[in-house]
Amino acid sequence: MKKVLLTLSLAFGIFCVSQAQTQQGDVLLGGQVGFSTTNIKDSDNKAHSFQIAPQFGYFVSDNLVLGAGVGYAWEKDEQSKDDYSTSDLIGVAPFARNYYGYGDVKFYSQLTVPMAWGNNKVDGEKVNSIANYGVELAPGIAYFPTSRIGIDFKVRGLYFNSSTSKDAETGDKTTANAFGLDASSFNPTVGVSFHF
Repeated sequence: MKKVLLTLSLAFGIFCVSQAQTQQGDVLLGGQVGFSTTNIKDSDNKAHSFQIAPQFGYFVSDNLVLGAGVGYAWEKDEQSKDDYSTSDLIGVAPFARNYYGYGDVKFYSQLTVPMAWGNNKVDGEKVNSIANYGVELAPGIAYFPTSRIGIDFKVRGLYFNSSTSKDAETGDKTTANAFGLDASSFNPTVGVSFHF
């Protein structure tokens, strides 16, 4: 009888701890970091990129977190030392995420409104400014190996993006709109989040 009571107590304790990740008043910390470099053999062509986007969220109720990410992205393409282009963007992405389920694995849906502003330069001279605005509804799965760490798997989902480029000399604007559904399981984003 003692073993059964101890086993039930342990199971209940694990269940309660596993619920602690998405309770009202908790804080979510996460983000993205990326770097890439490409060199083409027997050529001066090179490409480099770097991005960082920390993310903060607050659980306004059980299983519902509201938050935002703030980010920076930089990219450089070189044809030679004197022939190159760069771009840099600063972005903000408010989001709302709703978790479903119990235990160590939870499904979620996330609504994000990404916005970014920046410049493109060729050989050090500004050629245009960029403004991007979008909305994205994405499904995901979170696995909680501990009560404070979540591992997230997410696909892009349903999205709309509007990007406007303004020429630095003439002031002419070009706008490109994109709408799509990207639910490829071959290209998910994987992230780690911390819950306090």
